[in-house]
Amino acid sequence: MKIALCNEVLAGLPLARQCELAAQLGYDGLEIAPFTLGDAPERLTPAEAARIRATVESAGLVVTGLHWLLVKPEGLSLTSPDAALRRRTLDVMERLTALCAELGGAVLVHGSPRQREVAPGDSHATAVARLRDGLVHIAQTAAAHGVVYCIEPLSRHETSVLNTVAEAAELVTQIDSPHLRTMIDCSAAGLGEAEPVPALIDRWLPTGLIGHIQVNDPNRRAPGQGEMKFGPILAALRRNGYGGTIAVEPFDYQPDGPGAAAFAAGYLQGLRESLA
Repeated sequence: MKIALCNEVLAGLPLARQCELAAQLGYDGLEIAPFTLGDAPERLTPAEAARIRATVESAGLVVTGLHWLLVKPEGLSLTSPDAALRRRTLDVMERLTALCAELGGAVLVHGSPRQREVAPGDSHATAVARLRDGLVHIAQTAAAHGVVYCIEPLSRHETSVLNTVAEAAELVTQIDSPHLRTMIDCSAAGLGEAEPVPALIDRWLPTGLIGHIQVNDPNRRAPGQGEMKFGPILAALRRNGYGGTIAVEPFDYQPDGPGAAAFAAGYLQGLRESLA
């Protein structure tokens, strides 16, 4: 079970220094937020992607995937009534899917709550239908690039569209592509699910619909910095044969980004070793 660090935790540092520090802390890879690479990440060329990949791999890490996909460029929406804007958003998603493959990543996590909200005057069903149409399209793109695209359930604190694994899994099942999956974000699950995360893993991981795991506390800090116990979560992943990456994604960095990254690394590595 590999442990990756979501790189925006260290976004104040140059990429090479992010990689150096993550490697020193014992992470296996970086999960990259495209907005940390520039204001127009969809314009990165394959040559630029190759240089970024080389920087990461020179530190002994790998790019495990991408997340927080639609922060930049600003103004995107997959559920807008504006068909041209939805098409523009899909264009960005297509390019980021290709970028993920060029960087050597295996999975993309589509959270982006503001870019999938119900537009004023629209119904919830209309927003979900537009989201489904976009995911049908992007599943084909993901298949062409050999990566997995995950739609992320988020709590009602962040969005009104797809709040539980069950809701996301229903949409994924309808689309029926091996390159489209959902995932479990521990913070969102702790806030929005009726059952604890280990039970959620036991129920959903055997279905094959879960493509990724992000670890963070419902208080939005790093794993181990709140009340959620991650030993049972890692144990559930282990007994269900999870062979993917777990990605550390706090939002409230305590005491700061490097400190949160260091705490999470030590905490999770200790739990991983105890299960070995």
